[in-house]
Amino acid sequence: MATTTKLHFSRFEFKYLMPLAMRQEVEAELTHFVDFDPFVATREGHTYLVRSLYFDDSRLTAFHDKIDGQMVRSKFRIRTYTEDPNEPVPRFLEIKGRHNNLVVKHRTPLDLGVDESLVGGNPLAELVMSRCAEGPIKQEFTFQRFRRGIKPYCLIDYLRRPYVSRFDPEFRLTFDSQLQATQTGGLFPNPADRTRRVHPGYTVMEVKFRHHLPSWFHRIIQAYELRRLSFSKICEGTIALDIADDD
Repeated sequence: MATTTKLHFSRFEFKYLMPLAMRQEVEAELTHFVDFDPFVATREGHTYLVRSLYFDDSRLTAFHDKIDGQMVRSKFRIRTYTEDPNEPVPRFLEIKGRHNNLVVKHRTPLDLGVDESLVGGNPLAELVMSRCAEGPIKQEFTFQRFRRGIKPYCLIDYLRRPYVSRFDPEFRLTFDSQLQATQTGGLFPNPADRTRRVHPGYTVMEVKFRHHLPSWFHRIIQAYELRRLSFSKICEGTIALDIADDD
C-alpha cells in the first residue's frame, strides 16, 4: 500500500451490488468523472488485494448487531494487502463502527513478524494486545478481549479497484470483486480451512464521501436504477459459511 496511510476516517458509505455486465457499463460511465487512485494507476488490472481477519465473541454479537440493524455498533479486524506472509506489507488493527448513518474507522499499525503472522485463534488475539501501538484502539481491543473474549473467526478477501473524483478528492469510489470468505482464526489460512465464494459474479460498488453525493453521480444512480443496500462483507461471508447456524 501507499507509504502514507490515513489512520482515521469519518464519512458516509453507500453500497450497491451489481452483476458483471452492469458493473462494466457503470464503470465506463464513471470514467468521465473519476480517475484511478494513484496507487493502482500503473498496477496490472488496476486492482489490489484486500484481506481482513474479523474478530467476534462466541455469540457473534457484532454479526447480530449488524443483522438486527443496530445503529450504533462496532467490530475489530486485522487488515493487510497480501496473501504472502513473507511480503513486507503493513498490517493494521482496525475498529470500524457506525453511529447512525456515519461510518467511523480507526486503525493503528500492527507490528507482526513473519512467524507471528502465522499464529491464529486466541494466541493471535493475545499477540495483538502486545504488538499494536499504545492508544485508544489498543485499549478498546484489550477491554473487549477480556470482557467478551473476542477472537478471530473469519477471513474476507477481495480485489479492489479504487477511483477518486476529479472534482472532489474526498469523494472516492471502489469496485470490490471476487469476494471470498474463509472460516479460520489466522491471517494466512491453511489449505484445509473451509472457503466459500460470496455472491460470485457480482461486484460491490462502495461510494465514500464526507458531505454529499455529487449531481453527476445522482444521474448515474437514476440512469441505471441503482438501489443502495445495507451490505456487510463479513456478515455475507459468515452467512455463506453457515457459521451463525453452527453457533
